[in-house]
Amino acid sequence: MFDWKKFDWEGLLVHAGIIALKIIGILIVFAIVKRIGSTMINRVFTRLASRNEITKSRAITLHKLAENVLSYVLIFTLVATIFGVLGLPIGSLIAGAGIVGLAIGFGAQGLVSDVVTGFFLLLEKQIEVNEYVTIGSIDGVVESVGLRTTQIRGFDGTLHFIPNREIISVSNHSRGTMRALVDIRISYDDDIDQAIRIIQSACDRVAAQNSDVIVDGPNVIGVQALGTSEVVLRVIAKTKNNEQWGVERELRKTIKEEFDLQGIKMPFPHQVLVQQNSTNS
Repeated sequence: MFDWKKFDWEGLLVHAGIIALKIIGILIVFAIVKRIGSTMINRVFTRLASRNEITKSRAITLHKLAENVLSYVLIFTLVATIFGVLGLPIGSLIAGAGIVGLAIGFGAQGLVSDVVTGFFLLLEKQIEVNEYVTIGSIDGVVESVGLRTTQIRGFDGTLHFIPNREIISVSNHSRGTMRALVDIRISYDDDIDQAIRIIQSACDRVAAQNSDVIVDGPNVIGVQALGTSEVVLRVIAKTKNNEQWGVERELRKTIKEEFDLQGIKMPFPHQVLVQQNSTNS
C-alpha cells in the first residue's frame, strides 16, 4: 500500500517548480523570437515596397502570409520543446502529426484544397490586399489572402471569410483603368442637341477639376435609349482604380446644376388614365 507520509513531496515540488520555470523561460524566448521575427519580416517587406521591387498591395499580402507561416513554425517548435521539458518523447508529437496528416488525407480533403487554391491565388497574383473584387455573390475589398481562407470586407462593413476552395472565379476591379458611366434622362420636349452641349460642358468642368483621377473623358456618347417618357443620354469616362464612383457622383451633381441654370427639367413618369363610359341597356 502506498505510504503518503514517506512520499518525497519536497522533491516533487522542486521538480515541478523547475519544470514550471523552464516552461516560463521557453514562453519568454518564444515571445522574443516572435517579436524579432515579425520585426525582420516587417523591415524586409517595407524595404521591398520602398524600392518598388513589388507593389504595395503585393507587399502587404506577402507580409501577412509570412507572419502566419512564422507563427505556425514557432508554435510547432514551442509545443515540441515543451514536450521535451515534460519528458514526453518528441516521437509522440511527430506520430500525432502523422495521424493528423492521415486524417487530412482521408477526411479533410477540403483543407488540402483550400491550401492548394490559396497557393495558386498568391502565385498567380489573382487578388491582393486592398483590391476591390467580386468573388461569387460577394463584393468588397480584400483584407487578407491566406493559405486557407480569404477575407473580404463588404461595403456595408461585413467581413466575409471565404474558404479558398470555394473561390471558383474572381473578378478583379482594381486592375487597369475603370469606367465611370452615367445615364442622363431628358424629356421629349427638350432639344437633344442642346442637352448634349450642356452635358458636355459639365463634363469638361468635371474633367478639369478631377484631372488627377480621370484618365479619359468624360464624353457624351449620344442617345442610349428612348423610354416611355424620357430620352436617355449616356456619359462615359475612364478613371483610375476605385475612383469611378466619385467621378459618377460628381458628374450627376454638375450636370444637374447645369440643367437647372439652362431650365432643363428632369422628366418624370407619366400615367395616362383612360376612362371608358358604359351604357346600361
